[in-house]
Amino acid sequence: MQLLPKLTLLALLAGNSPTIAQTISWNNKQCAVVLTYDDAIDVDLDNVVPALDSAKFRGTFYLIGSSPVVTKRLTEWRAAARRGHELGNHALFHPCDGSLPGRSFVQPDHDLHTYTVGRAVDEIRANNTLLAAIDGKTARTFAYPCGDLQIGGVKFYDQLKTDFVAARGVSPGLQTAVQVDLANIDSYMINGESGQYLIDLVKKAQASHTLLVFLFHGVGGGHGLNVALPAHRQLLRYLNAHEKEIWVAPMVEVAEKIRAAQQRGAVGK
Repeated sequence: MQLLPKLTLLALLAGNSPTIAQTISWNNKQCAVVLTYDDAIDVDLDNVVPALDSAKFRGTFYLIGSSPVVTKRLTEWRAAARRGHELGNHALFHPCDGSLPGRSFVQPDHDLHTYTVGRAVDEIRANNTLLAAIDGKTARTFAYPCGDLQIGGVKFYDQLKTDFVAARGVSPGLQTAVQVDLANIDSYMINGESGQYLIDLVKKAQASHTLLVFLFHGVGGGHGLNVALPAHRQLLRYLNAHEKEIWVAPMVEVAEKIRAAQQRGAVGK
């Protein structure tokens, strides 16, 4: 049986730490951090994968199946998956609800507002087939394009719960394992924030013994939503320096751990 770290036991005795079951949910560490990268863009392979590999971290890359970066760089995505990075599902065409404010970028052919639930489900499952052909895996997670959850008031992911381990949303928040909604996991979307801001979020997760999910798009360019390379490097350096206290893993692994704990009813509040 694996023993809890001495500091964790002391904290439990002092009454200022989560229950033992909660701590086990994060692999006996203070918190869990998941690094996710959306949209299958060149900087994922040019900047992010080398940085994560160098730090010996594994991230989750949410791939749009129709992205030309998937088609042109298939071998590199397959190699990344072999090194333990998760290739997550970000739908085949990244449909977003064009009826919402600020959605002038949505093309009519891929306007979620005009989709049926069946069409959305079919396209997402088709993307799963593509991803399995790349990495040979059946367990993965989903990320809602634009964070849109519904079509005509219907939550389309309800028909996909057996296809995925979990789904990542876009609402910010830090949650204990028992609080996590595996159908809509909270995440912090990063756009221009400093490295210190990223580190401060990690420190909050450590103090509260919670799950922290980062949602990145561009890293060092390549997207309208971007984080500077130095800021991203600063975050990775901090995570590396505190690897004994912070569990960094792909979303699918963290979600599987949470799901198992929730099913056991062993996660304390």
